[in-house]
Amino acid sequence: MEDINVRSVRYPILVDQKFEKIALKLGRTKRQVFIQMVDYFYKSKKDPIDLNDELLKNALMKNHQQYIGFIKSQENMLLIPMKTEMDRVSVSQGQIIERFNTQILKANTDLLNNQHTQDGKLNAIGIIMDTMQKGLKSKEALKSQFLHILDGYIRSRDAFGMMTSGRKRRADCGYQIADQFIISNKSRMLGGYVY
Repeated sequence: MEDINVRSVRYPILVDQKFEKIALKLGRTKRQVFIQMVDYFYKSKKDPIDLNDELLKNALMKNHQQYIGFIKSQENMLLIPMKTEMDRVSVSQGQIIERFNTQILKANTDLLNNQHTQDGKLNAIGIIMDTMQKGLKSKEALKSQFLHILDGYIRSRDAFGMMTSGRKRRADCGYQIADQFIISNKSRMLGGYVY
């Protein structure tokens, strides 16, 4: 078997001391640490002289700029249209509330005023109906009293009469007077007035 470790690197004693501390800290041999360091710099393409790691900063900055670009594009595509729509919705809701306050509340106050007016008119109509009903009752009472008086008059007149019987005169006269009252009452009602 052939030995593949044919190359050697020369470096000062101070570097060897630092190298040995790194190997002890990592718990590996100096040879393993050296191979891993070479692989790391080969794969990451970093420059060991660059202590601030400019390549890493550049990569991070590039990714950061990509993220910022993505966020700005999302802002243009989603956030700005959403904000304009929300502004439009809030303006329209403000207009709805304003119209509600002006139109609907005014209509409600008008409706309440109309209801109060109608209530007053209905109360007045009720009072008029009561007085009319009382008037009708008093008319009926007057009619019955008048018929009673008339009936008494007819009886007393028949009592004085000698030629005809009292019953016949009373019946004939009473029916004629009652018929006259009914006819006159109907004609007054047809005229539109109740007396």
